Amino acid sequence: MSSRRMAGVTLVELVIAIVIISAALGGLVAAFTRANRASADPVVTQQMLAIGESMMEEVLLKPFNAADNEVAAPTRAQFNDVRDYDTTDDALPGYTSTGIRNLDGDVIDGLGTYNVSVRVNNVAIGGIAAADALRVTVTVTHGAEQLTLNGWRTKPW
Repeated sequence: MSSRRMAGVTLVELVIAIVIISAALGGLVAAFTRANRASADPVVTQQMLAIGESMMEEVLLKPFNAADNEVAAPTRAQFNDVRDYDTTDDALPGYTSTGIRNLDGDVIDGLGTYNVSVRVNNVAIGGIAAADALRVTVTVTHGAEQLTLNGWRTKPW
């Protein structure tokens, strides 16, 4: 009798290996699916960033102080300096918008579920006195998601 060694796998071993690998892959897919549902939608995040950057640019391009030709209840189109975007109470946001609006106050199509608020505070930066520097905080929200941007504006020398 010759004792030859058998090579290969049986059908039962192959089926067991496939079942074990399938169970492991199923667990991985379930974990990735759960993590993906909990993560922020990148399109929404990019849209929030674009809205925030646009509002920040609008605010920071205004003069630090404009001539005192203030309107009693100005609209956003009448804001003529950075401070117009805020109230006198630094703890509260100044300009707020439910739905993203153009300068005329009309809601922009497709952006009605986004909200933006602006707060402007005096802040000392390095050797610059607080009276000569402003921190602008723009907050954009969409549902439970929130994005905050900070910018600084100093008085021209």
